[in-house]
Amino acid sequence: MRTIDLRLNGRRERVAVEPHETLLLVLRQRLAATEVKSGCERGDCGACAVILDGRAINSCLTLALQADGKAIQTVRGLGSPEAPHPLQVAFIEAGAAQCGICIPGMLVTLHAFLQERPNPTREEVREAIGGNLCRCTGYQQIIEAIELAARRLRAVNRP
Repeated sequence: MRTIDLRLNGRRERVAVEPHETLLLVLRQRLAATEVKSGCERGDCGACAVILDGRAINSCLTLALQADGKAIQTVRGLGSPEAPHPLQVAFIEAGAAQCGICIPGMLVTLHAFLQERPNPTREEVREAIGGNLCRCTGYQQIIEAIELAARRLRAVNRP
């Protein structure tokens, strides 16, 4: 066992991990971050996506040791019920949120994407969600939600 330090949604955490343990396992089982979903555990579905030091990654493909000294943001760190993130609001308004398995990973992936690309084209949006599989929607509502959120975020961030 080795102890690692990290920041989970702004909160400092210290946790003992085995060298072979994935970040997904440690987040869910040791740190009770069950909003990080376990889907395929092969990096194919994106349900386990989190933001690690500003970059969206699949936590099922990342060893927990790689998170030592880093900041992790999950969907729980995006907003709150009282003050949801514009992406969360747009997903609700566009009817993009269905069963909830893919949505947490999709939201953090898109949050990181919109930080880099505040004015994405529809093709860039489709490419950005290429690693996030959803079985409930036809992706149309998801794309509409991303475009809506991007417009709102640009309006808020305008000088």
